[in-house]
Amino acid sequence: MRRHELTDAQWELIADLMPRPGRRGGGRWRDHRQVVNGLMWKLATGAQWRDLPERYGPWQTVYERFSRWRREGLFDRLLDRLRLKLNAEGLIDLDLWCIDSTSIRASRSAAGACKKGPEEPEHHALGLSRGGIGTKIHLVTDGDGLPLAFTLTPGQRHELTAFERTLKAVRLPGLRGRPRTRPKHLAGDKAYSYRPVFAHLRRRRIKAVIPPRKGGNIGKGCPRIFDPDLYRRRNAIERCVGWLKGCRSIATLHEKLAINFAAMVKLAFLRQYLRVLRPPEPT
Repeated sequence: MRRHELTDAQWELIADLMPRPGRRGGGRWRDHRQVVNGLMWKLATGAQWRDLPERYGPWQTVYERFSRWRREGLFDRLLDRLRLKLNAEGLIDLDLWCIDSTSIRASRSAAGACKKGPEEPEHHALGLSRGGIGTKIHLVTDGDGLPLAFTLTPGQRHELTAFERTLKAVRLPGLRGRPRTRPKHLAGDKAYSYRPVFAHLRRRRIKAVIPPRKGGNIGKGCPRIFDPDLYRRRNAIERCVGWLKGCRSIATLHEKLAINFAAMVKLAFLRQYLRVLRPPEPT
């Protein structure tokens, strides 16, 4: 097994959900595992699609399979399967979740895309911020830094504009009943210290672990104190952001379409879930 590729134990967790080979006239059907390993290599290295090593097959095949799986919702089904298993094994912290955002600088190759399909935003989640043109990833993790959900906005958007949408994106399937959509506590930095955030958390019976802004929001609807011990655990999402940007295809945005970049983030989540459930053996 080469670096960045899935182990046999990791592949067994998702193999039965992969689409059945279709009928292709003339050529040999490329093995799904070979293609997935090519996507993992692309995710980790950030190389151009055309630079995929020949051992993963033609780059056109890998890219076409990536686009088709994104359209068919395969990545979402795989993530739901793994979240269910993580939850069943007690590997997701249901007491404390953390929320934060990080800016991703866009390369010049990300510009110039046309509007494609109803799912693609008009602005392609690109905007001009202090760091240049880029995209902002709004992220929710559990108290141990395991990524749970995300949304994308243009780089100049404030965290407050995507807060509710990002928190509602978390849906943890359980063995019975409705999916889990809220924790007991939510930790965030001062960027979330606003009355609408506290009001939303109160309505959902979530305890806020958010420090007050100096001179900005002390008063009605904004708590004066918070749990400092729980807040110290917020560094888990900082570590998750650092790991996420260690995936070079995410650290710099090359994809022209926001839906393709979102699929790449889901692929990173998938990679992390597999490593938690089936850690690779040390070499």
